[in-house]
Amino acid sequence: MNHKWLDILSKNGYRLTDSRKAVVEIISLSTHALTPIEIYEKAKAKRDDIGLVSVYRTLEKLEELKLIQRVHQPASCQAFMVASQEHQHLLLCSTCGEIQFFDGDDLETLIATISKKTGFKISEHWLQLFGQCANCQKTQS
Repeated sequence: MNHKWLDILSKNGYRLTDSRKAVVEIISLSTHALTPIEIYEKAKAKRDDIGLVSVYRTLEKLEELKLIQRVHQPASCQAFMVASQEHQHLLLCSTCGEIQFFDGDDLETLIATISKKTGFKISEHWLQLFGQCANCQKTQS
């Protein structure tokens, strides 16, 4: 259980229900991006009385507090994972769903070029790269 997250939720006025605690435990310990349905199914195995609405509300609060971040995947647009505490980008394994963070601050030249060509004043960026992790590559060899 991630007690730090529970403390942050409590200090921000959110009740610490058993359902909310189950969602926090599942997502805070995951090394994969999870959809709300996956979180719901894992929580339902622990707490039969949890509702899908509770999962969505908890995810909304965790995202609002920047404890989790939204992940876009080719197969499903809405998944969540533990948020990076720094500005980092994502590597996502298309086979097993493993996620890893990587630094990529050398994008500034590209962003400046795009800004100049389009006239957009770019205030932030978000980069996710999809491929196959080393473990999945080994199992396919």
